[in-house]
Amino acid sequence: MSLPGADCQRDTRNRSRGEVQNMLERFGADINKALLAKRKRLEMYTKASLKTSNQKIEHVWKTQQEQRQKLNHEFSQQFLTLFQQWDVDVQKAEEQEEKLANMLRQQQKVFQQARIVQSQRLKTIKQLYEQFLKSMEELEKSNENLLAGAQNELRKEMAMLQKKIMMDTVSIRSMKLVKCKNRTFN
Repeated sequence: MSLPGADCQRDTRNRSRGEVQNMLERFGADINKALLAKRKRLEMYTKASLKTSNQKIEHVWKTQQEQRQKLNHEFSQQFLTLFQQWDVDVQKAEEQEEKLANMLRQQQKVFQQARIVQSQRLKTIKQLYEQFLKSMEELEKSNENLLAGAQNELRKEMAMLQKKIMMDTVSIRSMKLVKCKNRTFN
């Protein structure tokens, strides 16, 4: 047989435990919501960082490609014009050869002039080719520098992201420790 006062004390203790249990469950739910919100922010930051990095790399790639195309176009036009001029010079030389077939001296002069012009054209082609190679080397060096810069920026962003992840991990662990201590003391 139990005493009526003992039943009342047991009921009061049970109610107090229930209230503490409810309070701990709400606190746990709040921590879970905070962790979920932090996880979502971290995912959004990571996605935004990757998107930005991809856009930067794509921009560098497109810029390099446009520069190459522009350089190739410029030199292609110059080569085309030069070869057209050379073809015209050859055609003129052949026409002059036919007209002056009977005049050996005049024919020799025309051939000499044509050879000089062709020699000049070959020199011009050689110079233009050397300029093209030099420009390509400079462009490649410039592109390497741009790529190295983009890689350095990506490394910095990855380091910042890693630091943020570590800070969030420490924050989560701290919250878990607090929750664990509260359970232990109650």
